[in-house]
Amino acid sequence: MTSTVPALGTRTAEGSALEAVLLDMDGTLVDTEGFWWEVEAEVFAGLGHTLDDSWRHVVVGGPMSRSAGFLIEATGADITLTELSVLLNDGFERRIGRHLPLMPGAARLLAELAAHEVPTALVSASHRRIIDRVLTSLGPQHFALTVAGDEVPRTKPHPDPYLFATTGLGVDPARCAVVEDTATGVAAAEAAGCHVVAVPSVAPIAPARRRTVVSSLEQVDLPFLRGLMPLE
Repeated sequence: MTSTVPALGTRTAEGSALEAVLLDMDGTLVDTEGFWWEVEAEVFAGLGHTLDDSWRHVVVGGPMSRSAGFLIEATGADITLTELSVLLNDGFERRIGRHLPLMPGAARLLAELAAHEVPTALVSASHRRIIDRVLTSLGPQHFALTVAGDEVPRTKPHPDPYLFATTGLGVDPARCAVVEDTATGVAAAEAAGCHVVAVPSVAPIAPARRRTVVSSLEQVDLPFLRGLMPLE
């Protein structure tokens, strides 16, 4: 079951066709992409395997089924996908329990969207148990809807999570701005028909049609997002 907080209004902002803002979590709002890699390295070290640093670009931003499956195949580790997923989630929960840094500009952007009553959703490939832990730091009141990777038939890079979010908010995907940090998330948002702001965390992302690339979330504010889709 998807956890929600009371939905905000979906009125269109004056002078803009922006209807909602959809935000990725790991690497976008919280500085945790490196945490996942550290946990993966620790778990596989315990299994007697060393991860090649070049694999980090393969697993970043993807659903656990894909990233964990790749690492099992690449290392030949004697562990099932289900067993590995439990170890990774457990390790990540311990890691964020010690420290959970927000990305620069994240708290300010969330507060600004809330102050202007812009419908906002958190859309992540992470499992619900992880999202609920992170929400205690981000503030669940900032989101009208949250979508976890284990709550949709197909997670990123498929469009399902973003289509689920736009349906839940009652908005047009073409009138939504998505903020993502990985190529996997960008692919999902674009397949759903959304405008994308990419803030690359690990691997570079090139600009494209309906895609704007910035170097930091500190460059993203409500006027910037409204400017992506002015009224015709």
